[in-house]
Amino acid sequence: MGLRINDTIPDLTVETDQGSFSLHDWIGDSWAILFSHPKDFTPVCTTEFGAVAQLADEWAKRGTKVMGISVDGVEDHKKWKNDIETFANSKAGFPIIADEGLKVAKAFDMLPADAYLPDGRTPADSATVRVVFIIGPDKQLKLSMTYPMNVGRNFAEVLRALDGLQTAAGKGVATPANWNVGDDVIIPATVSNEDAQAKFGDFTTVFPYLRTTKLKD
Repeated sequence: MGLRINDTIPDLTVETDQGSFSLHDWIGDSWAILFSHPKDFTPVCTTEFGAVAQLADEWAKRGTKVMGISVDGVEDHKKWKNDIETFANSKAGFPIIADEGLKVAKAFDMLPADAYLPDGRTPADSATVRVVFIIGPDKQLKLSMTYPMNVGRNFAEVLRALDGLQTAAGKGVATPANWNVGDDVIIPATVSNEDAQAKFGDFTTVFPYLRTTKLKD
């Protein structure tokens, strides 16, 4: 059974280029994002790690920790970070898990239980290890996105999704398609009109089941 939305993530002890720690302890009371890659020193992944490095202030603003996952070792991660920082012109201050034994890849259902890394492997041998996981302070999986090897991830969308998750959790609302911070939100159908008026003030009824409002500052 794969890891599903609202499942508690496994509390694995992981080895990273910044030391060993448990995932739950590392997350603490923060939001967290794990983003995985099939191999170090690969072109698309280098650009993606660079994008994550450039967004350090944005992650901090949202109280969110980020951690990479790759199935190479700690020493390779340290060397690869030099390339990442050169490309991004930003410090890659986040840890990268060294998942050489595929413990994390299997526990998070990115690879089947019988997967292994052959001698002389290529990125294709671990191609499905390319996922974004957004995790809440309750250690539950809130969102996941899986990408193929030949399409770079859009980290503006990761930020937008994180904003939506944090707004929904903090304000008791939902967000519509293409929502961005400051746009109208959706009042849950379980909230009566009277309660909606008391909580949100004025709102617009598009359909009885679709009511929108602007959040107060």
